[in-house]
Amino acid sequence: MIRDFVPEDFDRVFEIIEESFPRDEHGTYEEHKKLLSDPAYKIYILADDESRAIKGFMSIWDLEKAAHIDHFAMAPEFRNGGNGGKMLQDMLKHLDKMITLEAEPPENEMAVRRIGFYKRNGFFLNEYPYLQPAISKGGNEVPLLIMTYGRNITKEEFEALREVLYRIVYKRKPKEIADIIGRTEKP
Repeated sequence: MIRDFVPEDFDRVFEIIEESFPRDEHGTYEEHKKLLSDPAYKIYILADDESRAIKGFMSIWDLEKAAHIDHFAMAPEFRNGGNGGKMLQDMLKHLDKMITLEAEPPENEMAVRRIGFYKRNGFFLNEYPYLQPAISKGGNEVPLLIMTYGRNITKEEFEALREVLYRIVYKRKPKEIADIIGRTEKP
């Protein structure tokens, strides 16, 4: 059962984030808590029908022309049982605009598996250079790729999407955006 997030879910969701993502790909407890006040940010919960235990979650940014999946993970005890694919398919039906997400380049077995999961669920890998800005003070930028649901995007669409992600999701100012793009596109 997919349901809306309630504040009592936060601690478990953050535990799943910490268990599922490298430190540079998520913020601190306080930074995540602060996101809850942003009207463009929403979390959905996959809960067990009987026990009501949180099986997993998906956080989504409602951008101007896209829905961006920020974090999506299953609790370790609910992985590899089809839960993630079912939740993703249910959410894809629910979202009514272009759907995007960031993925690690296919440079290790886990990244290849994640990309394969998303491809099996209708996503396309776009090969444009992209840096996820540092999420926390003192954190590192992370080279990632953008995946889009249903089709690849053009370079122009990618550039527009990147600017929106940097501005809305990562709260970067125009000068900071230009600096990140400059570092990404070095010859």
